This record gives sequence, C-alpha cells and structure tokens, in this order.
Amino acid sequence: MRKAIVLLALSISAAFAADQTNLTIVVTNKDGKPIDRASVTIKFVAGRSKTKLGAKIRTEWDLKTSQEGVAKIPSIPQGKILIQVHVPNYQTFGQTFDVEQEEQTIEVKLNPPQAQYTAHP
Repeated sequence: MRKAIVLLALSISAAFAADQTNLTIVVTNKDGKPIDRASVTIKFVAGRSKTKLGAKIRTEWDLKTSQEGVAKIPSIPQGKILIQVHVPNYQTFGQTFDVEQEEQTIEVKLNPPQAQYTAHP
C-alpha cells in the first residue's frame, strides 16, 4: 500500500513537472551589448496550471537583469506570458510569448528613445 502511494505521488509530481519551463530572458541594446539592472515583469495571460494542491498560485514576477543582461525564472507553468522590460533611456518593451518548452530563452533588444516631435511651430 505504501509503495502504491509513493508511486502515485511520483507520477503526479512528474505530470506537473512536464508542464514547467525554466525561462531565461536576455536583454541587450540594438548593438547586442547586455543591459544590466533592467526591470523585467512577467505576467501570465493564459495557460496556468489548474491544480496547485493548496499552494498559492503566483501570476507575476518582477526582477532585474544581471550585469550580463540575463534574468532567470526557474520552473514556471507553461502557457502564454506577457514580458515587459523597462530601462531608463530606452524604449519600453512589451510583448506576449507562448512558453511551451522545458528550457526557453527569450531575447529582448531595446531601442533608444525616439526623438520628440511637436505640433506647435
């Protein structure tokens, strides 16, 4: 009986682990140089894990990139996510991605701000 419970628990945890992704976000400028201390926000849009066995369901992550321009988020449920990146002196980035692999890397290239225009002569 005890073996059956252990095997059932292992098969349930394996089923949930199969729907997980280790996500890496790499933030660079348009020349390919890494941007450190970029604010990265990740929000779930769709596809969350339906059962969490009493655990609190997290739907948003806020973090900063390293000096290499890398932000790592280990083991999130697969689905559709919104990634927003904000850095002073660069255009804000926001885009929706489908996360469907066990390991996934998303590269974000930031552009410098656009010149301001005026409608008044």
